[in-house]
Amino acid sequence: MTTLHSFSAKSLQGENVDLSRYANQVLLIVNVASECGFTPQYAGLEALHRSYQDRGFSVLAFPCNQFGRQEPGSPEQIAAFCSANYGVSFPLFEKIEVNGPQAHPLYGWLKNEKAGVLGSQAIKWNFTKFLLGRDGRVIKRYGPATKPEALRADIEKALDAKPASA
Repeated sequence: MTTLHSFSAKSLQGENVDLSRYANQVLLIVNVASECGFTPQYAGLEALHRSYQDRGFSVLAFPCNQFGRQEPGSPEQIAAFCSANYGVSFPLFEKIEVNGPQAHPLYGWLKNEKAGVLGSQAIKWNFTKFLLGRDGRVIKRYGPATKPEALRADIEKALDAKPASA
């Protein structure tokens, strides 16, 4: 069975990260951009991360330049922007593509697991969010306009869920 733990990705610093390191955590995976109308959501994402990290929650952010070229920066520029403007402490990964033939395999899997509006698999814009349970499976997909604070009830439910018995 494929789960998040089957994938790896490069950190913003270029380190290969086996995503199994996030086993037993509830995660919110988001494609992000620094020059998007939704960019202020970084503040909400950071608030969620800080609120729930002690309970086993993390945001994983994947910069993407596929939508209106709204993430043109280098890894250093992205890191500096996120730190200076939003105090981001959650993991940032290397810039990836989320749609098309060059889409990161993680995003191919996420889109296949939870379709968007009207059954569409494609990511429509920056700040599309996927909530994953401690088992590494996708629970829910949220559109870009869904504000991070609107996810609190779903995150708390996922954090409180009892693990499936073996």
